[in-house]
Amino acid sequence: MNRPISVLIADDQALLRAGFRLLIDSAPDLTVAGEAAGGEQAVELALRLRPDIVLMDIRMPGTDGLEATRRICAHPDADGTRVLVLTTFDLDEYVYAALRAGASGFLLKDILPADLLTALRVVASGDALLAPAVTRRLIHEFAARHEPPHPQAARELANVTPREREVLHLVARGLPNPAIADHLGLSTATVKTHVRRLLAKLHAHDRAQMVVIAYETGTVTPGGNSPPTGRHPAGLHPTGRDGGPAEDPPAGA
Repeated sequence: MNRPISVLIADDQALLRAGFRLLIDSAPDLTVAGEAAGGEQAVELALRLRPDIVLMDIRMPGTDGLEATRRICAHPDADGTRVLVLTTFDLDEYVYAALRAGASGFLLKDILPADLLTALRVVASGDALLAPAVTRRLIHEFAARHEPPHPQAARELANVTPREREVLHLVARGLPNPAIADHLGLSTATVKTHVRRLLAKLHAHDRAQMVVIAYETGTVTPGGNSPPTGRHPAGLHPTGRDGGPAEDPPAGA
């Protein structure tokens, strides 16, 4: 994008907000659109300022980051705004719920400053990004669940063709488009088309949500089949809205 990437910082700790502001404003292609000290204010500012990204803390008094994420991602006026959540290991259940609500990425709070800036650029470009450690714990969270498939997720999967289901299975296993094309004997362009159709049919913001739906519906089960190519068995790469391949996540992210 030609203009700077605008970021709304949502965190109840003023010192952290100040640190994030200094870091983000130090990058010529990034700018701070505003600051929110709580979830309610984050929603209000996201709808009014329409930033490219909301950098969202989860544990905040009153309306927490999970509810704020849900409201921002569901509001039509915030269609162009993506949520990048900063989390810690003891919030696995929030990771799952916020991904389902539409969050486009998760990072750990011990991320290096340069990697945070890279992550903001990745998400602003239309990609989904998860810290590998968060992804592993998310898969373990699915494995520990003994709930029946989510009924809404099952309905979303009803119109998916057998070929699209194959593609969804491989996306959920963490394979990038070239590897999916290789495994299925398709061109990368055809795989991109299948991914675009899946995003539309599943009403998913990005591939992160597609992975959640795949697990919710039982299309993929933790500990089931290994990735056909053996690449990236538990990680989720940043990947574009159009299903295009992307580079590996930044180190430490």
